[in-house]
Amino acid sequence: MPLSLTVVTAQRSILQQEGVMRLIVPTEDGQITVLPSHAALMTALAEGEMVVRWNGGEDAIAIHGGFMQVVNDEVNVLADAAERVEQIDVARAEAARARAEARLAGREVPVGGVDVLRAQLALARSLTRLRVARRRSGSATGAPSSRP
Repeated sequence: MPLSLTVVTAQRSILQQEGVMRLIVPTEDGQITVLPSHAALMTALAEGEMVVRWNGGEDAIAIHGGFMQVVNDEVNVLADAAERVEQIDVARAEAARARAEARLAGREVPVGGVDVLRAQLALARSLTRLRVARRRSGSATGAPSSRP
């Protein structure tokens, strides 16, 4: 029996898909694959790409932390933030990457100083968005550009 998948954030529903045959997910312990009849599981999600495969196609989602529960072929993903590949604005992600790198390098200091952890998280999120978008658009490397 195929999987039933629901992916939500606190703000919105990202994906509801029946008939999922394979789910590849980044977790805090490494990447895992969930197939139909998977054992019950609760795990913390890491920053990365979630790949959803069903008989009619495939979808990619940039995941930015959260939790996943698998019970009786039902998979519930509660993500801190998530975007389907077609929702990723590459120009906006590039700008966020450049801003975070400038803050970490000390070139751009906001009022009140640099919040290093916040800048590191912004950098990680933007790099994940860029990697997912470029991998799915057919870019050769999937790596972010070296533009400042």
